[in-house]
Amino acid sequence: MNKATITQPLQDFALAQWQSHNITQVLTRAQEIADFCAANAANVDVNGAFPQREFELIANKGLLAAPLQRELGGWGAGFDASVTHETLMLLKHVGRGNLAVGRVYEGHVNALQLIQTLGSNEQIQMYASDARNGKIFGVWNAEANDGVKVIPLDNGKYRLSGSKTFCSGAGFVERPFVNGALPDGTWQMCIVPMEEVSTVSDPSWWQPNGMRATASYKIDFTGVELEQSSLIANPGDYYRQPWLSAGVVRFAAVQLGGAEALFNLTREYLQKLDYTNDPYQKERVGKMAMAIESGNLWLKGAAQVIENYAPIFGGYPTQPHPKVDQLVAYANMVRSTIEQICIDVIQMCTRSVGTRGLLPPHQMERVIRDLTLYLRQPAFDAAVSSVGQYVLSDNNPAHSLWYE
Repeated sequence: MNKATITQPLQDFALAQWQSHNITQVLTRAQEIADFCAANAANVDVNGAFPQREFELIANKGLLAAPLQRELGGWGAGFDASVTHETLMLLKHVGRGNLAVGRVYEGHVNALQLIQTLGSNEQIQMYASDARNGKIFGVWNAEANDGVKVIPLDNGKYRLSGSKTFCSGAGFVERPFVNGALPDGTWQMCIVPMEEVSTVSDPSWWQPNGMRATASYKIDFTGVELEQSSLIANPGDYYRQPWLSAGVVRFAAVQLGGAEALFNLTREYLQKLDYTNDPYQKERVGKMAMAIESGNLWLKGAAQVIENYAPIFGGYPTQPHPKVDQLVAYANMVRSTIEQICIDVIQMCTRSVGTRGLLPPHQMERVIRDLTLYLRQPAFDAAVSSVGQYVLSDNNPAHSLWYE
């Protein structure tokens, strides 16, 4: 871990911030933010929109700084392994309010975890200051055939060429990871200060059925020049395990929040129409409740495995860990199981409410669209296969595969 060297005034500031609230209060604030997000979701459910008011509220409540180490002014959400469960609950609450907000906020948590794990002391200090000052971070790694190339220049700088796709929060995320290939083909992590460079955004590329408010445009970074200080870690570090795969538990938490929203809306719909005595409705809602509680238990299990693994998420990059494959396999179990839970909840919701509840402007219609699209994360089959590979290579009995 590259732990930042903290100056005494900053340390005093950070400790004062930490002592002024605790994580329980932060989660209460997250629920309040989720309620606002849900109430405003229809207003931003259009192509070209972005939940700007929601992120202003997130910033004002201190949640943009939450992923920072405590001595940097946060509480280590997504970084400090001891608060993994609280972090997953935070992400779930935001997802319950609006999956589009959850998608962008999860990217912010991911980016700051990568910086604090793999960045230099100077980079950690610089980007922590940006987060405290309201900058939104993200990870834009997806690309097509015209992907980003990172070209070293004679003056010590680097020039980018090419585009990224699915750039969630385009126009609002100010510190995205824009990773690309060096001339030797290795993958280099870069952070682009968006307000300091000129890029070409293509909103027409993003015409989805769901998750409209993420503004996940295609962006051309050709001609952008970066200082050496904008390059994070060594070539290839982005694909190191367990950091690459174990983080799937974060977006799984956001997705489970969407399933919780559907459960709440379905129950409210049935209660309003006085359908609560129908035995089939009771069965479906009961199954929905069981599925969501199963998801919560999976998140609790993930938090325990991550906390047992190392003091910080994914461990220390300079120290090899003997249980990398175990952590990756467990995270993939969580991701795959919660995906199926969400699919089941969607199906039971649609059977319970019928056509009337699935027509706009009813909230269920939007949540189903958003959740259906968000569930389409890459490499699902490979994730399940990794679980099988791990358990076939291990001789421990089932009861001790994951816990000692």
